[in-house]
Amino acid sequence: MLKSFAVRALAPAAYALLALGLMAGPSAAAGRETAAKTLFGAKKLPAALQSDSIGSYAKGCLAGAVALPLTGPTWQVVHPARNRNWGNPRLIAFLEKFSREAAAKDGWRGLLVGDISQPRGGPMVDGHASHQIGLDADIWLTPMPNRVLSTRERNNIEFDSMVQAKNHLELDRSHWSNAQARLIMRAASEPEVQRIFVHPPIKRELCRIWKGDRSILGKVRPYWHHDAHMHVRLRCPPGDDKCKPQAKIPPGDGCGKQLAWWFTDEPWRPAKPSAKPATPHYTTLADLPVACRAVLQAPAVSSRGAAIYRGSADATPSLASAEESVASVPVPRPRPDMR
Repeated sequence: MLKSFAVRALAPAAYALLALGLMAGPSAAAGRETAAKTLFGAKKLPAALQSDSIGSYAKGCLAGAVALPLTGPTWQVVHPARNRNWGNPRLIAFLEKFSREAAAKDGWRGLLVGDISQPRGGPMVDGHASHQIGLDADIWLTPMPNRVLSTRERNNIEFDSMVQAKNHLELDRSHWSNAQARLIMRAASEPEVQRIFVHPPIKRELCRIWKGDRSILGKVRPYWHHDAHMHVRLRCPPGDDKCKPQAKIPPGDGCGKQLAWWFTDEPWRPAKPSAKPATPHYTTLADLPVACRAVLQAPAVSSRGAAIYRGSADATPSLASAEESVASVPVPRPRPDMR
């Protein structure tokens, strides 16, 4: 398992101590009053704990995160200013391996990797409901350029949508090709991948053209607002006992009624106004697994460089010091479940 020998002494005893508030950090009262997204968004470095994905994909946190290096031979991280290139070591290892295989076997020049997770996971201030436990990654469907992008370019990059501007339920053939199809299906073929979310017409096209194993096609799930990227989700890693698995995908290739629903008016129809205004609700620390308090309060690693994934089994943050190397698609109302 991808666990760190250097920080094992902190677990599991540290979880218990930190959860009881015996180490420095926000009080339980403050956690209940403050939005969890504010607390986790303020953390710039991961917790110096054994790597662990805690809770569910949309309600959890991440201990012992490691960072995907900003630049690799077959990938580049975009939007680095968001500080969301952190993940479970299993996911970071997967992304590096997948990028190499896509380049070598499919001719995909390289991955442009977007949001993964925050340094300690948890809810985000904007952009995602999931991505909380370091097992989700956004991979853009535009190939990496054949040069290293500058920081300014990465933070301001705009991506081509794979769907038509005037009809978001039809593909834009000037951007979409079989290269994108091969990339998505290569990811779906990986055993550790549980789900991949794409915009509905992308799924429909895969249903039409895919001649390989149809069983893995069921992993590709249609979901709104995934027209320029695919959202790859890994299964709970072995040994991460606090990770809550998602329900299994329905049997079959997913090309029947569950896909056809997206091409009706129902998912895109505006919600009826409520007679009584809804009470605003936000997730607090008390809503998350108890162990997330320990993750939030734990001491940080010494530097960003200390938590860069190095491609070894000992991938969790160590305590050693080091320096880091260098669309407008309609939204359905109400939002359907990500199944």
